Amino acid sequence: MTMDPNTPQDTLTIDPIAMLVINRVAAGSVLTGDLEFEGGLLVQGTIAGNIRVRGRLIIWTGGVVRGQVQVDDDFYLFGQLGATGASPQDTNLECQGMAFVSKTGVSTGTLLARRLQLYEGASLQGPFKTLKLAGNASSTKDRS
Repeated sequence: MTMDPNTPQDTLTIDPIAMLVINRVAAGSVLTGDLEFEGGLLVQGTIAGNIRVRGRLIIWTGGVVRGQVQVDDDFYLFGQLGATGASPQDTNLECQGMAFVSKTGVSTGTLLARRLQLYEGASLQGPFKTLKLAGNASSTKDRS
């Protein structure tokens, strides 16, 4: 098998509809507080607070997520996780699946996931920790 040297191998393609992501925070929108989303979430605006996503979380370019975040599935970062210049402790995201950080993605928060995939140009400024496979429970529980 030969590989075409002109084919980009480091490409991340997202189709929220095919991925069954049914919730969306539109660009220009701001949500804060205790938030829960069933069926995944696409963030193009800003959300902050105690956030639970039952499904996949996609932070699109221009989107910002801050606070304490639980993701039951995979996490895709094209935008900003955590506030610019904030402490890594200000935002904690725990992902039960795989975390993908694209070339436009910036994480200033603490990212916990079972596995991590960084793409060239990704900016992981805060710490990353691996969650251990312990049945269905994570190795890090709520610290509140």
